[in-house]
Amino acid sequence: MKAVVLNPAFGLENLAVVERADPSPGAGQILVRVRATSLNYRDLLIVKGQYNPKLVMPRILGSDAAGEVVAVGAGVTRWKAGDRIAGCFMSQWIDGPINDAAAKSSLGSDRDGVFAELVVFEEGSVVRIPDYLSFEEAATLPCAAVTAWNALTASNTGPGTTVLLQGTGGVSIFALQFAKALGATALITSGHDEKLTRALALGADAGTNYKTNTDWEKWARQQTSGVGVDVVVEVGGAGTLDRSLKAVKIGGHVALIGVLAGGGTVNPMLVLMKAVHLQGVFVGSRAMFEAMNQFMSEKQIRPIIDRVFPLAEAPAALRYLESGGHFGKVVMSV
Repeated sequence: MKAVVLNPAFGLENLAVVERADPSPGAGQILVRVRATSLNYRDLLIVKGQYNPKLVMPRILGSDAAGEVVAVGAGVTRWKAGDRIAGCFMSQWIDGPINDAAAKSSLGSDRDGVFAELVVFEEGSVVRIPDYLSFEEAATLPCAAVTAWNALTASNTGPGTTVLLQGTGGVSIFALQFAKALGATALITSGHDEKLTRALALGADAGTNYKTNTDWEKWARQQTSGVGVDVVVEVGGAGTLDRSLKAVKIGGHVALIGVLAGGGTVNPMLVLMKAVHLQGVFVGSRAMFEAMNQFMSEKQIRPIIDRVFPLAEAPAALRYLESGGHFGKVVMSV
């Protein structure tokens, strides 16, 4: 089989599509023929050595994949050949709060990932994908969609609440779609006016260009009559967290997800004096994934795919993701 492998050192120049022996499922495992995968900013950080500096190489990259079961190991009862599935980001996080074992079971970092033609999964670490979604659409769900779902459901997003979204990447666009389907008001920022136009067409209630309106936290407060937003889906990290804390209302919720804006300084007094709920969101459990899929099916929500690359062009796909030119998700067909 073909697989996208990082070896022998960090850097996009060390990423290659190589031939590997076909895997086979052991007891309690299933073999999946991958039909599509999707990229996350995490993949780029892993390649650059900024996510897990102690990464064991060679390493097959990738956390997000959808495909069909082709064989099952001894004792497997949940799945049969032909079932359409997507893998979970963490194989050991089934339900409940995250724990150390779950956190150390992430695909593409702690263990080999899914940028390959064939992948072995534990029986309990995959979910059935909604019938109305293509493999390409389903491949976008394991990381970005579950992350957005976790952030919004943990903050009780619903009618009467206002959510502030940053940018138009995978997590933010899923959060926009979910927030609107949950009945919330959605505000969004972007550095590109054309992307703001697309976000408004998807249902965003208002948007601003953070490059021309650098005080976007003041804009967000203005949109809420000076009160502040109920929820911020924070994908920038330390570089934007201070502004998010200013944008959120007293007692509001900031879901800290990404590190796109890099380092910066954060004033903890804002968290204290505003009694802000600051939640670190590290994707989510299988139970969250299943609940999200049910919600998506009920609302017929379709993922937004910007561009599809073949697996053989994985380095080019990652460079495109790095450029920031995408709107929604970048996918690879297998």
